[in-house]
Amino acid sequence: MPEKIEPSAVLNEYISYIRLEKNYSSRTISEYENDIKEFYVFLSQEGLADLSSVEYSEARLYVTTLYDKGLSRMTISRKISSIRSLYKFCNARFGIDDNAFRLLYHPKKEQRLPAFFYEEELAALFSVGDGCSPKSLRNQALLELLYATGIRVSELVAISLRDIDNALGIVKVMGKGSKERYIPFGSFAMEALESYLAVGRPSLMKNKNHQNVFVNLRGDPITARGVRHVLNGMMEEAAIHRKIHPHMLRHSFATHMLSNGADMRTVQELLGHSQLSSTQVYTHITKEHLRKTYMNTHPRA
Repeated sequence: MPEKIEPSAVLNEYISYIRLEKNYSSRTISEYENDIKEFYVFLSQEGLADLSSVEYSEARLYVTTLYDKGLSRMTISRKISSIRSLYKFCNARFGIDDNAFRLLYHPKKEQRLPAFFYEEELAALFSVGDGCSPKSLRNQALLELLYATGIRVSELVAISLRDIDNALGIVKVMGKGSKERYIPFGSFAMEALESYLAVGRPSLMKNKNHQNVFVNLRGDPITARGVRHVLNGMMEEAAIHRKIHPHMLRHSFATHMLSNGADMRTVQELLGHSQLSSTQVYTHITKEHLRKTYMNTHPRA
């Protein structure tokens, strides 16, 4: 790498590249930037002048420091990917040897299965609220749409009025990498949305003027944190004593679809997964659930 190009300048060029050419999401860009800045601190502490000074032994040492911090294997694997991507960029742009991190193995991920709701738990969730107040209508529509479509919370909060075709039962969402996809939803979500859009949302808007479908009690677009607050409140009301995160509804959608006979390619497309391997994890959930049910109920298990 030419001496005039400082590591900070390399980082700036790389961030511009993944933002403009790779079209990564703002969250992914932030994670990459933080991972690389952390790596730069390591370079400084080890007295390494620039990226071209790093050899395989230093790359291994860096991974060791990550383990020493008590980070999970998944986090360490992501950090390796971030730096490997940076070196691949530098190899193409500046001719830097990228062997140090290209040859580095990824730590094996823990086999941690996604948490999901059982159908009886969801039935309890769907039964909370009076079903009449604007807040209750919103909460019901929000819950129904998350479970009916398996969309991410970031996708939910970005949905605008023009993205929903309630007559056809289809919603358009903008997924990772600015990829659009159209997802069908059923009669329960359709009915909940109709009631919310006709009665609940107009009441909550309080003369605000925007197109976001889901709003908070002040009429502003609801945030991902606001969705978590809504779901936690519904969990308490339903007396379900579990920790919840909104992604559990996405996990539940996928798990229940596969359990009831949906093919994996269809579920992959509905979830917006670019790799089938991301969807396959849900087959492990359904198999584990079947095994536990068998062991708990069969007389000679």
